[in-house]
Amino acid sequence: MLPSAAVFYFPWEINSGSVEEGQSVRTFGRLVCYQPEESRATLSTQHASKEHCVVVHTLFVEPFNPITGAQYIVLGEIEKDEGVGAMVRARVLNCVDGVNIALLQKAITEQRNFFTERERKQGAQPADAT
Repeated sequence: MLPSAAVFYFPWEINSGSVEEGQSVRTFGRLVCYQPEESRATLSTQHASKEHCVVVHTLFVEPFNPITGAQYIVLGEIEKDEGVGAMVRARVLNCVDGVNIALLQKAITEQRNFFTERERKQGAQPADAT
């Protein structure tokens, strides 16, 4: 059975506790650290003058050529790890250096608004009277 479709989460939402273990997620950040002996990478991004980090388990995407300082998008499942908190077990880890992060954040927000509006409209439709 395939996992559910991954939803985009901002890096600051992943460690806030709003994402459950086993949930499929997509997120992004700048690669600040890669530890090949532990199969771990750390992605970082700034939001509201605060640095937010996401730990990524890279075992399923190795070997890969890490570029420290480059932007990455990760697709994977959330795992809880003692000492780290929420960690993303990567299924896909793509370098997207050069992407406009402000536009990406705006696109994620617009996508969320679209899905919310669509659900609201579907819930407001009258039941079939047959």
